[in-house]
Amino acid sequence: MIRYDHVGLRYGIGPEVLSDVTFALEPGSFHFLTGPSGAGKTSLMSLLYLGRRPTRGIITMFGQAIGSMSREQLVPIRQRIGVVFQDFRLLNHLSAFDNVALPLRISGRPEKEIRNNVEELMHWVGLGDHMNALPNTMSGGQQQRIAIARAVITRPRLLLADEPTGNLDDEIGFRLMHLFEQLNRMGTTILIATHNQVMMDSFNHTRLILDKGHLRVEQPETPVALRDKIIGGAP
Repeated sequence: MIRYDHVGLRYGIGPEVLSDVTFALEPGSFHFLTGPSGAGKTSLMSLLYLGRRPTRGIITMFGQAIGSMSREQLVPIRQRIGVVFQDFRLLNHLSAFDNVALPLRISGRPEKEIRNNVEELMHWVGLGDHMNALPNTMSGGQQQRIAIARAVITRPRLLLADEPTGNLDDEIGFRLMHLFEQLNRMGTTILIATHNQVMMDSFNHTRLILDKGHLRVEQPETPVALRDKIIGGAP
């Protein structure tokens, strides 16, 4: 689905922040992206959601080499990608329902279809009783689930999440990971950027590890039983 071949990125005339990055994300896979602060995770995430272009190398997404594509040609590629940002980026003047519905309204979907889809998804993420609430009246875990619902309402093939559990306690964090795993089982390819070592050790997913702009791929060890003890059930 996604392939990077010797990709490099620099800002202006400075040194490369990403060097010879090579990896592939297969359809339906689940990866963690990790590494120390300043390793280049934010830069790689911006390339993945097409926020910027590389300075060298080849990126293939959904079977298409995107290097020479215009902004207009990139639009249908972007529409296959959902992004959960670390700071949520919810609109506080809109209700939880309207935040989730926003991508569908922008794409011009009929209002009846929007209502049915959004209501179903909000019940699925456990927020069926909070549709009319404003984001700033909700907990961090609830806001994160709104952000996830908004990211997946268009049924993206690829979901990117930047530190989705970074500001949450462990119990809520593990419940959100359970939600990501449910999405993955439904066919969504998922990549999560995280510093949370305990979280990564508790789930059996491949790691993309960045260090000083260079990337290596590491297969996980057998996950610990802690995950099942904490999750308990659906979020």
